[in-house]
Amino acid sequence: MMDIERYREYCLALPHVTEELPFNDVTPVYKVGGKIFAFYGTDDFAAGINLKCDPDRAVELRDRWPDDILPGYHMNKKHWNTVRPLGNLPESLLLELTRHSYDLVCRSLPRQVRTELEKRK
Repeated sequence: MMDIERYREYCLALPHVTEELPFNDVTPVYKVGGKIFAFYGTDDFAAGINLKCDPDRAVELRDRWPDDILPGYHMNKKHWNTVRPLGNLPESLLLELTRHSYDLVCRSLPRQVRTELEKRK
């Protein structure tokens, strides 16, 4: 099981990540290059973390982990999953899915944004 502060630290340790509160005071949003890759409610962390996912993999994960990985709540269900961090899902898989989300978003950034981010290393 992953606790909320360790999860936050993991997200912020990824290169070029920003944390914002665009929706309200209890929903931190993690972005790279201005695009969201993860968010959750601090008032109900157990409800889940929304993460971007390859569409084929998203379906496979939901089938394998039906209690812990659900179609993205209030998101495009083809491209987003809601992952419950306090269920039976291994912590290593949660972190891997977070990195997968981050990588998908990085790859989708315009070339100019990716180039700018690379210059900041």
